[in-house]
Amino acid sequence: MNRAVAHRATPSGEVVDPGAEVGACLDRVPASRHLWALIVLLSLGGGFEMFEMAMTASISPGLLRDGIFRGANDQAAFAAATFGGVLVGSACLSWLADRWGRRTTVTYALVSYVIATTVMAMQHTMIGVEVWRFTAGLGLGVQLVTIDSYVAELVPKAVRGRAFAINQAIQLSAVPLAALLSWLLVPRQPLGISGWRWVALVPLLGLPVAWWIRRVVPESPRWLTSQENVTTTRWREIFSPRYRRRMIMLVLLNVFQAVAFFGFSNWLPALLASRGMTVVDSLQYGMYIALAYPLAPALCVVLADRFERKWQIVAAAAGSLTCGLAFAQQSRAGALVMWGVGLTVCNMVLSYAYHAYQSELYPTRLRARAIGFAYSFSRLAAMGSGFAIAFLLQASGTGAVFWFLACCLVIVMLSVGLLGPRTRGISLEEIAE
Repeated sequence: MNRAVAHRATPSGEVVDPGAEVGACLDRVPASRHLWALIVLLSLGGGFEMFEMAMTASISPGLLRDGIFRGANDQAAFAAATFGGVLVGSACLSWLADRWGRRTTVTYALVSYVIATTVMAMQHTMIGVEVWRFTAGLGLGVQLVTIDSYVAELVPKAVRGRAFAINQAIQLSAVPLAALLSWLLVPRQPLGISGWRWVALVPLLGLPVAWWIRRVVPESPRWLTSQENVTTTRWREIFSPRYRRRMIMLVLLNVFQAVAFFGFSNWLPALLASRGMTVVDSLQYGMYIALAYPLAPALCVVLADRFERKWQIVAAAAGSLTCGLAFAQQSRAGALVMWGVGLTVCNMVLSYAYHAYQSELYPTRLRARAIGFAYSFSRLAAMGSGFAIAFLLQASGTGAVFWFLACCLVIVMLSVGLLGPRTRGISLEEIAE
């Protein structure tokens, strides 16, 4: 295992691993109001990542109107640049959170993302927009992986699901905010400046949030203990026989849930427009549907720790499949919004559950890099799926897109249902070992 562990012996001669001892202590302490405040603050930081992802679809009409983009392929390239940056950040830089700590990594990743997005808002060419979009994605990839690790390590095992439900509800509140601002600003030019640029400047608010996190949130006790116990951690350990089955399951989960999730969310305005709606109408209906984003995980707060996490993922994927196929058959605005909301709710339950689940499956010393490696496949899949969906939408219409997404959701259900271990009510240290 490549560890030099600072064990201690009890009076009876029993050898105790300090990491397990600290974990057990954290699991026994009731979740206090102060702890929930820390989770809320971390979630506010993660909300900028969600805002950025939602912005991928909603500002594209403004980029098209300004002549920076010239068609669906440019929009697909824009999404690919975002996911490409997140892919590289999560796959190649996630180890920084295991090396430098959760707090330092979160704050620096957030600041770097804000700077890159601000520069992107000032660009006037497609190349300039996409280069800085890719650069912003690097920070996003590290940030999201680190926040998942941070949340899992701070809370007791009995409320781990609830913590992730709250975390996702707060983070996903940025999605309807992005949709609302895009609806209000993208078709207009406040002060003579294109509306999409105003939307892209909103992440500047992340700078005071980064400062606040740095000042208030303590470092993860589990991470601090893991540094005392580890001399060398090698990447290949995440593929060792002990964890190989879990990694296979996580890669399949990340790939196919990402295709389904982003296939709908990033292409919602285009899918609505394909039904004959104007740009303004598609953005407006997209805003209504986006209101369900934070609502779904908020409703999961009560149920999050009552059911096994893997079966929550399977059930949510089944719901997404059903609502997605129903959405594809609609032509009236009311029905589109209704089934779109249902699909969004199921997707958000899936998102909350899988973020919690993948953060539970590896030990602290490996957690960020293991999550980052698996998560990078979701961005690789999302990057390629944009081009596939653009082709299907142009060649065969909305129905073909949703049958494609339905097949992806079936693979999610089978991989998690057959390969995923149990985690409900079990300490992180027990799950890892």
